[in-house]
Amino acid sequence: EGWERNAEHNDCVIFSLEELSLHQQEIERLEHIDKWCRDLKILYLQNNLIGKIENVSKLKKLEYLNLALNNIEKIENLEGCEELAKLDLTVNFIGELSSIKTLKHNIHLKELFLMGNPCAFFDHYREFVVATLPQLKWLDGKEIEPSERIKALQEYSVIEPQIREQEKDHCLKRAKLKEEAQRKHQEEDKNEDKRSNAGFDGRWYTDINATLSSSESKDHLQAPDTEEHNTKKLDNSEDDLEFWNKPCLFTPESRLETLRHMEKQRKNQEKLSERKKKVKPPRTLITEDGKALNVNEPKIDFSLKDNEKQIILDLAVYRYMDTSLINVDVQPTYVRVMIKGKPFQLVLPAEVKPDSSSAKRSQTTGHLVICMPKVGEVITGGQRAFTSVKTTSDRSREHINTRSKHMEKLEVDPSKHSFPDVTNIVQEKKHTPGRRPEPKILPSEEDPTFEDNPEVPPLI
Repeated sequence: EGWERNAEHNDCVIFSLEELSLHQQEIERLEHIDKWCRDLKILYLQNNLIGKIENVSKLKKLEYLNLALNNIEKIENLEGCEELAKLDLTVNFIGELSSIKTLKHNIHLKELFLMGNPCAFFDHYREFVVATLPQLKWLDGKEIEPSERIKALQEYSVIEPQIREQEKDHCLKRAKLKEEAQRKHQEEDKNEDKRSNAGFDGRWYTDINATLSSSESKDHLQAPDTEEHNTKKLDNSEDDLEFWNKPCLFTPESRLETLRHMEKQRKNQEKLSERKKKVKPPRTLITEDGKALNVNEPKIDFSLKDNEKQIILDLAVYRYMDTSLINVDVQPTYVRVMIKGKPFQLVLPAEVKPDSSSAKRSQTTGHLVICMPKVGEVITGGQRAFTSVKTTSDRSREHINTRSKHMEKLEVDPSKHSFPDVTNIVQEKKHTPGRRPEPKILPSEEDPTFEDNPEVPPLI
């Protein structure tokens, strides 16, 4: 598939490609190479599952073809490869040795590898190949001597019928093995169908309309799921163990079966990992003892400014992210922002007022800026104190009080005398609510309808 994608330009033709390596790619069929890579000189296809030599006859410049460790049973369709000099068919399933006769047309063929094939175990195998292909110089890595060729040609008429007999026996055995493999495959398909028919997940359900309480339904839904998951896992591992322990013959079918099994295992593993990703446990934001945690699941940059009056959180939210995907929740001790469902939570260094907090998006950067006023920053009644209640320490308050007490005892310059007076005025104002300064004078006493109700607080 990878090399197919590479050939998408130039009408799927790669003109300059001379060497192509597609080994160990689980390829089962040879396709498109002769159309897309006409100038190939070297083609590596070893360790795949190719069952037939096909679609390479138009590769006129091909010099070396490696098809070792595949499922090939017959040599064919190589007549068009005029320049073929080396052919490697090591460890395949070639039993039809007479099919090497098709290589007579490849006049430049110098090296041939057939070891590891059933035909290589035939009696007089080497002599038959040497006599059949006069252009060969090397067979199975061993050089062919002129004397060896002369002897092989002399014995050819005796050897050929023996080779034919051995071929026939092999073909009968192969036919039986193919039939057996087909029957086994059909049985497995039937078993798969039986399993899949028993409900979508392999189990039958009854009483679907029965109503359960929310807690019960949770238990009922979760328990079988875990049970089913465990059973499936157990079944899969047992099946896998059984598959690898089961004795089998080395055949094209068994190689394909192994591949299918491995593919199935891989798919199951992928499904399992996908399910694990989907059923991700929710992140703990608040611990059982009520402690808020710092969490940054969206992995977003932020900065926190803490001044006397307020705390400002600047979150580097993506500029083009829709504001509807952001949810802000300010609490007295922490702030939580949900960004596309992912929580960002930060424990604040001081207590804040959630109701007075504000959140805005920056028009230039798209950042989210959350301003959170600290508790006790502004004195009720709308009047500002000289210093904030929160930040002024008890020690500084004591200092002001002692200063005002000692003010009378000190000899103060008359020009500076206004300063203690101002302090006294502020102090008086602070204590006025406690003293209730003459509320009766405020309403007009001449009004005949006026009634003084002591429970009503005075007007200030």
